[in-house]
Amino acid sequence: MKPSRRHFLLLAAGVAVSPFIAPLAWAQVYPTRSVRIIVGYPAGGSADITARLIGQSLSARLSQQFVVEARPGAATNIATEEVARAAPDGYTLLLVTQTNAVNTTLYDKLNFNFIGDIAPVASILRVPGVMVVNPSFPAKTVAEFIAYAKANPGKLNMGSAGPGSAQHLYGELFKLMTGIEMVHVPYRGQVLTGLIGGEVQVVFNPVPSTIEFIEAGRLRALAVTTAMRVQALPAIPTVADSVPGYEASGWFGIGAPKGTPAEIVGKLNQEINATLADPKLKAQIANLGGSVLTGSPDEFGKLIAAETQKWGKVVKTASIKLD
Repeated sequence: MKPSRRHFLLLAAGVAVSPFIAPLAWAQVYPTRSVRIIVGYPAGGSADITARLIGQSLSARLSQQFVVEARPGAATNIATEEVARAAPDGYTLLLVTQTNAVNTTLYDKLNFNFIGDIAPVASILRVPGVMVVNPSFPAKTVAEFIAYAKANPGKLNMGSAGPGSAQHLYGELFKLMTGIEMVHVPYRGQVLTGLIGGEVQVVFNPVPSTIEFIEAGRLRALAVTTAMRVQALPAIPTVADSVPGYEASGWFGIGAPKGTPAEIVGKLNQEINATLADPKLKAQIANLGGSVLTGSPDEFGKLIAAETQKWGKVVKTASIKLD
């Protein structure tokens, strides 16, 4: 049945209409009002900045405001639960991160099922990590680091931002794949301060918050954690060059409540991929230390599933528990 003009007027006003409206019509008129992007981190960080960059671009492209709202707390679980319980109409979105995949196993009980309750919409970017040591540390390569660790079992300290953090998981994956022993030392403050001060010997830290210390000579980069070399540190090899198969990186994307119409998910995916093709936005993402990560909703869903399985195995094998 062809929708009447009155139906379209009601849609434009944001009024609920008969379910007989063709799905394509919903996508054609969406959005008719402002859209919220919920972020599980405080304002001002890389997650918040990423959401705002995407939100600003979508606002311009779709002529409606995409408003970023911070809901920090419980390692993104508060934000995720809010979106999981929201109406599946495309007007409440979630900035999805690697933390969501990790929390599935790290937390014994959650009030939502991340994979079951959040539909993948689009990936946005990937954030590399870097394995760094104090310049006074004797190892200058990953191979030398592994040899030193095996010759000094249990004598190396690995710093992180806390149990289950990216730094912790990247280090535990490195331990599992190399068979070395390191003592995990969680920090409540800036972990790199402990590394510079000699309290710990190695940290697997995101490139954006580490690169200034590397360039200033206060830290030595042994390798990046991504499968390929990183544009921001072109001379630094990958961990995988010495530990085949090693890969660890953060990522951001957009999710929606499960049940959001496929037409709306498809439209958002199309618009997000279009924004990511903009050279200006690519440059802004590069300034954040990241690289553009495009793809279909299905491809993003496969990434989420693979990351959930990968880090779930690390959490279980290393017996990682929250404090």
